[in-house]
Formats: sequence, C-alpha cells, structure tokens
Amino acid sequence: MNALKAIIARDLRLAFRAGGGAPQAVAFFAIIAVLFALAVGPDLSLISKIAAPLIWTGALLATQISLDQIYRADREDGSLDVIIGTSDELILTAAAKAIAHWLSTGLPLIIATPVLAVLLNLEREAIVPLLLSLAIGTPALSLIGSFAAALAVALPRASLLISIIVGPLYIPVLIFGAGAAAAGASGDPQYGANLSLLGAATLFAAAFAPIASAAALRSNQD
Repeated sequence: MNALKAIIARDLRLAFRAGGGAPQAVAFFAIIAVLFALAVGPDLSLISKIAAPLIWTGALLATQISLDQIYRADREDGSLDVIIGTSDELILTAAAKAIAHWLSTGLPLIIATPVLAVLLNLEREAIVPLLLSLAIGTPALSLIGSFAAALAVALPRASLLISIIVGPLYIPVLIFGAGAAAAGASGDPQYGANLSLLGAATLFAAAFAPIASAAALRSNQD
C-alpha cells in the first residue's frame, strides 16, 4: 500500500511541476470553452443550452492531451522496466497510475468547471448536475486512457495513437455524461437513468482497465 501511495505522490509531483500535463489540460479546457463561446456569438440562450455538452466534450479532449504522460517518465528513466519486472501487483500499480492521472487532470477540470459554466451562461441549477456527472464520469476517462497509454508505452510519440484508441471507448462515457448533465438541468426523469449508466461505465472501467493495462505493459516488455 505504501508503494502505491508513493507512485501516486510521485506522479502528482511530475504532473504539477513545470512542463507537467496538469496545467496544460486545464488551460486547454478553458480555451475550448472560450473559443466556442466566441464562435457561437452573442446568442446567450443558445450557449446556455449547449454549455453542458460543450463542457463535457472539453473535459474529454483535455483529458486526452495528458494521457501519454502516464507512463512517459517511468519509461524515460528506466523505472518502468523495474516496476513491471518486480511488481507482484502490477494491476494495482496500473490502478494507482490511473488514480494519479485523475487527481492531476480530472479533479482540476471539475474544480474549473463552475467558472466556465458561468462564462457559458449555464443556469445556476444546472451546475450541480453537471459537476456530479463529471465527478462520476471523469474517472472512467483516466482509467480507459491509462489502458491506451499502456498499449502505446513503447512508442516514442504515441499521443495520436492513444487518441485514436480511446476515441471509440470514450463515446459511451460522453453520451451518458452529457445526457445526465442535460437531463439534470431540465428536470428530465431520465437524469437518474443516465447517471446510473454513467456510474456503471466507470465501475466497468475500474474493474477491467487496470487488468488490461497490466497485460499491455507486460506485452510491451516482451
């Protein structure tokens, strides 16, 4: 357990240091919201209607840009080979890497969401359902992304390949997340169903993504 805590702490330090992925992800998230608001124009009612799906899409894209860094530092300093060769619980190690990625990327995106929601003229009562959907759904993005990063860990420039891999896998999370946020904002009775499906997607990713990540890491070592 102490080893897993050390992995999470190390990854968090790397993510928030100069040149780490966390600040860039939040900045990219904000830029997407600002540019889209400018592109739509002065129609505040239209911006308000599409704010929740837009924020969900921005969170998804912002998560993608830092996925290749999940295992990059370990590969560059050679510690990844040591982790794979000596770790008896590689599945737990892969889960710890995904947790660290969510803490350094997903959580800051959630914290930044209320500010962007105000910028996009999202109604006040819609903010809580949006935040809840992000809190439930974004861990799945990190878990699925960690699997894609493990698959492409041996490639020197894997960002594009990782994005191609996670794109189809992210679709259910995006649909249920944006659907839950929109339904919660309008009082639609489908809110609970969408939120349950989103939670199920995250639980499925939590159960299987670390196993798949560990298998991918061992395969790349071979």
